[in-house]
Amino acid sequence: MKLSFTKMHGLGNDFVVIDDREAQWDFAPEAVTWLCDRNFGIGADGLMLVRNATLEGADFAWWFRNADGSVAEMCGNGIRCFAKFVVDRGLIPADQQTVLVETAIGVLSIDVTRAYDGTLHLATVDMGEPVLTPALVPTTLGCEQPNDPVVNCELVTDAGTVRVTCVSMGNPHCVLFVDDVAEAPVHTLGPVIENHPAFPNRTNVEFAEVDEAAGVIRLRVWERGCGETLACGTGACATTVAAALNCRGGREATVELPGGQLAIRWAENGRVYMTGPATEVFRGEIDIPEDDEDA
Repeated sequence: MKLSFTKMHGLGNDFVVIDDREAQWDFAPEAVTWLCDRNFGIGADGLMLVRNATLEGADFAWWFRNADGSVAEMCGNGIRCFAKFVVDRGLIPADQQTVLVETAIGVLSIDVTRAYDGTLHLATVDMGEPVLTPALVPTTLGCEQPNDPVVNCELVTDAGTVRVTCVSMGNPHCVLFVDDVAEAPVHTLGPVIENHPAFPNRTNVEFAEVDEAAGVIRLRVWERGCGETLACGTGACATTVAAALNCRGGREATVELPGGQLAIRWAENGRVYMTGPATEVFRGEIDIPEDDEDA
């Protein structure tokens, strides 16, 4: 059976996107891994399905898996690509400026800025309030009191002891501040922290270099279930929050990732807003082996 798909990316963080409004597909982890394989499949950091909403008030529902087949509660770059897909396909009225998407962490509001031809140019996503309570991140780390945020706390690993700040943006993040992000041990320390027992659901790991005077955060991310990616939207949000908590900057930052820039704002209402682009790369079809159909 042939599967129609669209390849998209947000700052190089790339995804396979499938229109599944008829609820035809329910991919098993092995099928997701195959589709995302860069040698034997399409190749991507994750797989997204566009589905009809089940919650009142939402326009669409979002189904997402990491490249290893695991569930991701949220993906900031992915949700911008999702918005571009529904806007560019004309799945919402041409004068509609906000897309409401049902996700695992609730209904997200995405404000869209259209280009002259009506396609999506930029998306601003209301990512909600950061979660700082350790048990809800989740992490077993703690500082002085059990419910205190994990801010600049020690984490002992087999690769040494580091100081970390833990934030959830619907998915867990562990942020480390470094002097030179280009020299950060992303590929050695990243997987060690991702799979550390202090994080029962594993964690994304951020290595951040802050230029307070310029309001810039230079960031590399080891993503849970993917490895290092060119960009991570939730990671950029979590790191901006962590920087503010550590008095390393204000509540707004330009976050520079290997794939490009995101504008992040931790507003006074407590919510985090992310603005950035999304790009369609190509459309295609792929033959799905019978064993993977409706897997």
